Amino acid sequence: MYKISDLQKIVEKELGKQQFVVEPKGLYEPIDYVMGMGGKRIRPTLCLAGCYLFTDEIEQAVKPSLSLEIFHNFTLLHDDIMDNADVRRNQPTVHKKWDENTGILSGDAMLIKAYQYAAQINGQHLKKVLDLFSQTAIEVCEGQQYDMEFETRDDVKVDDYLTMIRLKTAVLLAASLKTGAIIGDASDKDADLLYQFGENIGLAFQLQDDFLDVYGNIETFGKAIGGDIVANKKTFLLLNALQLASGSLQEELLTWINAKEFDAEEKIESVRNIYNSLKVDELAREKMNFYFEKAISALNEVNGRDSMKEELRQFAIKLIERSR
Repeated sequence: MYKISDLQKIVEKELGKQQFVVEPKGLYEPIDYVMGMGGKRIRPTLCLAGCYLFTDEIEQAVKPSLSLEIFHNFTLLHDDIMDNADVRRNQPTVHKKWDENTGILSGDAMLIKAYQYAAQINGQHLKKVLDLFSQTAIEVCEGQQYDMEFETRDDVKVDDYLTMIRLKTAVLLAASLKTGAIIGDASDKDADLLYQFGENIGLAFQLQDDFLDVYGNIETFGKAIGGDIVANKKTFLLLNALQLASGSLQEELLTWINAKEFDAEEKIESVRNIYNSLKVDELAREKMNFYFEKAISALNEVNGRDSMKEELRQFAIKLIERSR
């Protein structure tokens, strides 16, 4: 009987067997570098979990599960170029270690590799899996485009933001679970319920990330607190604050947003106090819990192996328990 931790080990072992570097090395070494950076391997693990809910024969889902990890890392590689980021998982980003052109081309090759891995399945499920993969890939690109546009738009609403994070983050988690379910021969209804579970957990997880950036503990969050505030990032918290603020609070918030020179710590503390006054922290918690409950409700309806359903339930709880 597999647990989530067992499935993670299968993914890591299989990734270790892959030979990503062939000629020309200049194209493939950056792929090997990115894939070797580590990470929790959540997406391929969820794919295997989705399969194991319905069958013992999870070997057939291993290669497609790696396609989701390769695709995820491809998006990170290109995101880093767009953001001009220096570091990813405490290591230099590809475009800093090599150069931007290498990052673009190696990223393109990763996307093609992801499709090659996704196609390594039983023919009867091939079209469904590839259609889902393509739909998800284009949605992630749509989410990234919205994210970039939001940086310069001043008319972004909370619902716009929720659409963006659904596309940029949640759909890939959802597709990972559904891909496994399709390969495991699940009914369309069960595959769709698993998708809903993944999508809602993804939304809850991203909202938690927003919350922890302001209210988290640097030890458990893993990165500096307040980065979103310093950068005026249009998060769930800021967008709600802009919608709710009036009078002197609105004036103070806009002053901080428009300030060109400021002390970062002072800005973080002041904006956090505005959030507290407007109770947007409570709104974030409520929305997180709303999506979490929706996710668990969908999972409860899945007609699959009870032991793996419980594993997924515990996985979901762990994902969002840091902010409780």
